[in-house]
Amino acid sequence: MALSKYSINGAFRVISQCLSNQRLILHKSKHTQPKFPGATTSWTQKLQFTEQNSYAPIPVYRVMDSKGNILDPAEEPQLSNELLLKMYHDMSLLNVMDKILYESQRQGRISFYMTNYGEEATHIGSAAALNIEDWVYGQYREAGVLLYRGFSLQEFVDQCYGNIDDVGQGKQMPVHYGSRKLNFVTISSPLATQMPQAVGSAYAMKGTNRVVICYFGDGSASEGDAHAAFNFSATLECPVIFFCRNNGYAISTPVEEQYRGDGIASKGPSYGIHTLRVDGNDVLAVYKATQLAREYATKENKPVLIEALTYRVGDHSTSDDSSAYRSQDEVLDWANNDYPTKKFRLYLESKGLWDEDKEKQFLQKSRKDVLLAFNAGEKKLKPKWSEMYNDVYKFIPIHIQKQKADMKKHLENYKEKYPLKSFSN
Repeated sequence: MALSKYSINGAFRVISQCLSNQRLILHKSKHTQPKFPGATTSWTQKLQFTEQNSYAPIPVYRVMDSKGNILDPAEEPQLSNELLLKMYHDMSLLNVMDKILYESQRQGRISFYMTNYGEEATHIGSAAALNIEDWVYGQYREAGVLLYRGFSLQEFVDQCYGNIDDVGQGKQMPVHYGSRKLNFVTISSPLATQMPQAVGSAYAMKGTNRVVICYFGDGSASEGDAHAAFNFSATLECPVIFFCRNNGYAISTPVEEQYRGDGIASKGPSYGIHTLRVDGNDVLAVYKATQLAREYATKENKPVLIEALTYRVGDHSTSDDSSAYRSQDEVLDWANNDYPTKKFRLYLESKGLWDEDKEKQFLQKSRKDVLLAFNAGEKKLKPKWSEMYNDVYKFIPIHIQKQKADMKKHLENYKEKYPLKSFSN
């Protein structure tokens, strides 16, 4: 059927209106957000790289300066004198225990040890802000967390000796602590394995008003398990606090050789995780950061990442000589000018809670207590040899039963070749 000139003109008007609307839509689209399912972002007509210098580094929160002075009175946590003194006692006692057990390893009396020098504030500040019902997944330098929770000096020594009173019955290396009663999951040596495990535990705790805190170092953040844990926690919304002790070195590898980004904290926002960066040498700042993280995690059932910037003053372990990769001047500078325990002591002195006489008396008592536990632990027998076969399988497989029987027969035939008197019967 032929079209009249009126119908043709009408069609042109409709087409013209559609084209006009399309131009209007295209014009408006420059000022609206894209609706891609992959990200929430904005448009730009300028093509350029986004790089480290495109934005300011994440700031570091602190409460005290290096002399223990409060920088902003409004930020000072109003902690009781009793709590402040407990925090300082535990930080100082940790130093004394480290010195004695480190020296014992050098004397060949225990096989391995790791000191906590320089990182005391990260342990005690975070532990003080948690509840005892909260679970802890440590890496291997969180002895202060256990000490704060009530792990006794004798339990520390017994574990390092692997004697008959060691909870793990000698199955773990020294400093690989664990305590069911204190909700501290037993430490394992491989880096970052605890991170996805912590997230799984936190997922199970959703809605219980408890959190899981997972400690790890800057070196662990380079492991694949760390990234899996971050993504797992964010997408499943788990109440877990990732606490990174960024102490400058992963054994002998400095941080500048591990990553090129803005520390560890920058990884948090990229995974959609609320993030805090804190002065790890400031025990009050660590306390407040962990307190805020716990409040958010329990209320929202979501993860938080805390990066505590600190410095490892001691060697990585008794298997390490840090003078091979850093100068003595660098270590002394940190030890003398911004040491966590020293800074906290100055703060307590300004409040009239501490003085030189109290310091001497406390150190004398601490050394005596550690030596008493040390001497007792050294004299205890080792666990019975058959303990090595227990607590690995719920039901011991046939081939392990055979190994155990062969071992028993071997010891009966050659008992004079082994120091069996040092082991429990």
